[in-house]
Amino acid sequence: MLVVMRHGATPDQVAGVARAIEDMGYRARPMPGAQRTAVGLVGNDGRVDESRLVGLEGVLRVIHVTQPYKQVSREWSPEDTVIELPNGVRVGGEDVVIMAGPCAVESREQILETAHRVAAAGATVLRGGAFKPRTSPYSFQGLGEEGLRLLAEAREATGLAVVTEAVEPDGVAMVAEHADIVQVGARNMQNYALLRAVGRAGKPVLLKRGLSATVKELLLAAEYIMIEGNPQIMLCERGVRSFDTHARNLLDLTAVVSIKELSHLPTVADPSHGTGARSKVGPMARAAVAAGADAIILEVHPDPAAAASDGQQSLTLDQFDALMLELDAISGVLGRGIARAPAVVHG
Repeated sequence: MLVVMRHGATPDQVAGVARAIEDMGYRARPMPGAQRTAVGLVGNDGRVDESRLVGLEGVLRVIHVTQPYKQVSREWSPEDTVIELPNGVRVGGEDVVIMAGPCAVESREQILETAHRVAAAGATVLRGGAFKPRTSPYSFQGLGEEGLRLLAEAREATGLAVVTEAVEPDGVAMVAEHADIVQVGARNMQNYALLRAVGRAGKPVLLKRGLSATVKELLLAAEYIMIEGNPQIMLCERGVRSFDTHARNLLDLTAVVSIKELSHLPTVADPSHGTGARSKVGPMARAAVAAGADAIILEVHPDPAAAASDGQQSLTLDQFDALMLELDAISGVLGRGIARAPAVVHG
């Protein structure tokens, strides 16, 4: 439920509504907006008797949120959420943010070379896995804490923000210490203990859609993070399982549009995992920008043939350079651009 205050409602009137909600046994969450303030009622499982709220001073109207997800819904917050990263980049704003880097951090030389090249081409976020949950227990599992330290070193050298994955609740604090964005991977989308832990960490979160999850389930997973007090969530479409075998996954760009209709949170598209094939990454990245994605996350490697994981879907450094020019042109047609960060050092 949302209690929408009148234009010009005083802080005392807002506080009065919050007290009334708490007296009813629920939590109140004031949300100041550009024109007026709304107060969200959190913790209700069904319809709430609004009679105790509609007559309070300063109240304009009460809106019942009909979706099972509350705080992530556009009904809850009609204004788009914009997440500002430490390097000044804004995800969910006017420009498209490019996140790029290898699937896994393999060595100091590899991650630094990649970071410098993607920064020079216009990326503003460095991706790289320090912990790699793999389908096979015999596959490369990542460098762990050493990988986190290398990502932090690459950030210091280039000014790129860092996104990397946390795979278990106990490891969230370590990841949050080194990263600017904590990623929750597709296999962990419904790991509720992990979702709550990243919510409490207070860092921006990149939440990937599960391999067989609906958009509704993705939004409900985001709700778990949001109820811990963390509204800085990016929702990532990374491809879902399909009956067809022409690609590793089906990149569902309809989800990008649907999420924007249903939620105020920024959208991210991952054409690397969404297709699983280098030849398809560029076309689907271009399509994702055209569909309105707020950010694109791409796997890029200096030598994909020698990559420890996902080399078949990783762009070469030269291919990434060429794709960035194309994405810049497409975003320009839509009245957007590729996000730049003044703090990024090219070299």
